[in-house]
Amino acid sequence: MGLLQQGKWVDQWYETDNSGGEFRRQDSGFRHWLTPNGEAGPEGQQGFKAEKGRYHLYVSLACPWAHRTLIFRELKQLQDYIDVTVVEPVMLENGWEMKDPLYGLDFLYQLYLKADGDYEGRVTVPVLWDKQTETIVSNESSEIIRMFNSAFNHLSGNTSDYYPEPLQASIDTLNDRIYNTVNNGVYRAGFASTQEAYEAAFHQLFESLDWLEDLLSQQRYLTGGQITEADWRLFTTLIRFDAVYFGHFKTNRQLLADYPAISGYVRELYQVPGIAQTVSFEHIKTHYYASHLMINPTGIIPLGPNQDFSIAHGREKL
Repeated sequence: MGLLQQGKWVDQWYETDNSGGEFRRQDSGFRHWLTPNGEAGPEGQQGFKAEKGRYHLYVSLACPWAHRTLIFRELKQLQDYIDVTVVEPVMLENGWEMKDPLYGLDFLYQLYLKADGDYEGRVTVPVLWDKQTETIVSNESSEIIRMFNSAFNHLSGNTSDYYPEPLQASIDTLNDRIYNTVNNGVYRAGFASTQEAYEAAFHQLFESLDWLEDLLSQQRYLTGGQITEADWRLFTTLIRFDAVYFGHFKTNRQLLADYPAISGYVRELYQVPGIAQTVSFEHIKTHYYASHLMINPTGIIPLGPNQDFSIAHGREKL
């Protein structure tokens, strides 16, 4: 990743706590909200009206945060409502590279400056762009998927709900632990700059994976019998685990394949219609191994592991 400072690009992959070498992820910079009629968001954020063809989504197929938004675009049948640009897999000194269909830009940071010429901060995917006002609606994936979950229902007719009111408290609790110890936990291990910070993240990660294995051996999904937002937020980390996090980020106590319940759960989610096409292991491995040169200086991309998530999951009895 990188930063914009005083209108200039700064090549900086990650932020650490200088006292302890711990990876720290900065907050997203654009937090507006997409709503059915353009009314304000749930916490008073500036509202943008849901309209067909008005918005454009910039993503990386490697990024688990961007992957969430692609999944919800599929689940909510928004393919004809929101266009997508996929950035190049390798990210080097100029950040995310792309062939921008809207403005002919070469780098994602240029889009951020188009939205706000004084913007300073992280340049990340996903980006939800408003073509009408030419600005960024949001670059916070957890909020974009909430918008996709409901904002277009009246237009698309798809009323499936992955954040149902009776389960919201449970989903929020699950999200909090999983984000801190699993979603961000693999990064905290991989980008740690001290042994102590790495080991702390490593142990927290596998404590949570052990907890998830136990939970998913007793019930089909994280909240019980219904797929929710919490499952899809977890899925985007788990699908990458054996391919990149196990080796590249040194989260190597055991493979995901060594967890029967978790691996079956991931296979089941992968086979939900539309999900497999959002996963590109070639793009994922190329990005991590060829971009993170501070971790993998040679840039060599491993050929393995051999994975086939189309094989039946065998969880019918849960």
